[in-house]
Amino acid sequence: MVPVILAVSGCQTTTQYVDSNDESVAVLGLSQRDFDQAANQALNDIIASPLLVHPEADKGGRYVLSIYNIINDTSQRIDTDQLVKKIRVGLLQSGKFLTTTAVSFTGNGPEDSSSAKVRELTNSAMMNQSTVKKNGTVISPDFSLSGKIIQRTNRVDSSKQLVEYYFQLTLTQLETGLAYWEGEYPIAKTGSNDSVTW
Repeated sequence: MVPVILAVSGCQTTTQYVDSNDESVAVLGLSQRDFDQAANQALNDIIASPLLVHPEADKGGRYVLSIYNIINDTSQRIDTDQLVKKIRVGLLQSGKFLTTTAVSFTGNGPEDSSSAKVRELTNSAMMNQSTVKKNGTVISPDFSLSGKIIQRTNRVDSSKQLVEYYFQLTLTQLETGLAYWEGEYPIAKTGSNDSVTW
């Protein structure tokens, strides 16, 4: 019996890197470029706001920021941390803010619970107690960052649709509850009615 060897060939696609600044590659959904654009605009506006200059900035004083909640009101499953992280990194590098990871108001607990857990070592016989972090030393935030990403889709004609995204962000001063800064950054795209955004 002669063995039969089948060769299966199909269409092959080549994977390529895409420059995030290459505007010739666009999708109706939210892309890295969209998050970068909204985050950079928000970051520049926050840094430029005279209300957000710490009174002891000339001595290195910085406000402490906590992250509240960025609501995803789009048809896509997106990680809003993609937007928040870029803003946080930029604010830290600007020298105007520090971010607390020990406090969270999202209901999911703090981003990093180690600040609380390390204090549970107070009664540990294994630990040198002079090195255990004490209660009453964690810094409470001055501001919270919250917001929403909204999507609106409208049919333009029989073949084209318009998809609009709105990045809405607010910085609330926690002492007074007043919004010291707010920003909205719209992004609009058109594409085929056959295209989907998820």
